[in-house]
Amino acid sequence: MTVCLVTGSAGLIGSETARFFARQGMTVVGIDNDMRSQFFGQEASTSWNRNQLFREISNYEHFDVDIRDLSGLQKIFSRFGKDLSAIVHCAAQPSHDWAAGDPLTDFSVNANGTLNLLQCTRQYSPDAVFMHMSTNKVYGDTPNRLPLQELETRFEIAPEHPYYAEGIDEQMTIDGSLHSLFGVSKAAGDLLVQEFGRYFDMKTVCFRGGCLTGPAHSGAQLHGFLAYLIDCAITGRPYTVFGYKGKQVRDNIHAADVSRALWSFYKRPSSGAVYNLGGARFSNCSMLEAIELCQSSVGRKLEWTYSETNRSGDHIWYISDMSRFKADYPEWSHTISLQKMIDDIRDALLARKS
Repeated sequence: MTVCLVTGSAGLIGSETARFFARQGMTVVGIDNDMRSQFFGQEASTSWNRNQLFREISNYEHFDVDIRDLSGLQKIFSRFGKDLSAIVHCAAQPSHDWAAGDPLTDFSVNANGTLNLLQCTRQYSPDAVFMHMSTNKVYGDTPNRLPLQELETRFEIAPEHPYYAEGIDEQMTIDGSLHSLFGVSKAAGDLLVQEFGRYFDMKTVCFRGGCLTGPAHSGAQLHGFLAYLIDCAITGRPYTVFGYKGKQVRDNIHAADVSRALWSFYKRPSSGAVYNLGGARFSNCSMLEAIELCQSSVGRKLEWTYSETNRSGDHIWYISDMSRFKADYPEWSHTISLQKMIDDIRDALLARKS
């Protein structure tokens, strides 16, 4: 039996990965205690998606365990042991705004929870490939020091800058910047994953995600902006744009493309690897551009207001350079456009509301 263990299995990337790895013939074990509903309210609950996994994956097994519960994790890992071939760690507290209100919970989930999983992997399943969903927030606000130009609907990096062609690469420093407390807790987990890979010769990778999105996203105001934006357009709920004139730029990548990247690494792993992961130049937009795309897709005007106050540590312009990953895994490429992502999310939200 070849087993893939997915934490945060009812979330966006976790559920997409569970489905993808199951289609490749693996037995999938999920860990998810729906803390998203505790973070962002019942509307952000992932219980609906957990139920979908039971319906769609015949051999899916689920554990309602908190990743901070070391003894609970040890029971799971000891049961599957060396049958565990892949660990995909998606569980997290994902919002920098939320983290400021409860830094103890944020750090214990993102840092200590990651440490628990790494130690269990080392103890019970040392040959497994450990894949960690990190974040571009580990770079803090360093991207905001780049030479940016204000255009009509977006900020853009100066054309003569090395980042213009492909985006921000993995050489950007994580030091000397304002990270947000969320960025710090995720950076701690990121470094732990790298260190276990190098120090203990484990097969590990950190994927530093931009905006990851898709139809399985339970969007909330504090996390999952594209899914939440589309939901507001559908329901008529007012939306607030925070700072930078709405011209802040994000790259967006579909969860299906993320799961294929994870599979590529799983098939040819290395130790202590780090890759940026996002829509790159293939798929990116400003907030203003996203609003226009969502209105067009939904067929109604979004009610939105503007706040001059930007979120602390927020990026003005971030596009992920994925050239390192593409060089190491040339079989992978982006396949789902921004418009297709928006339409997929719209269709999924309408289906869930019907």
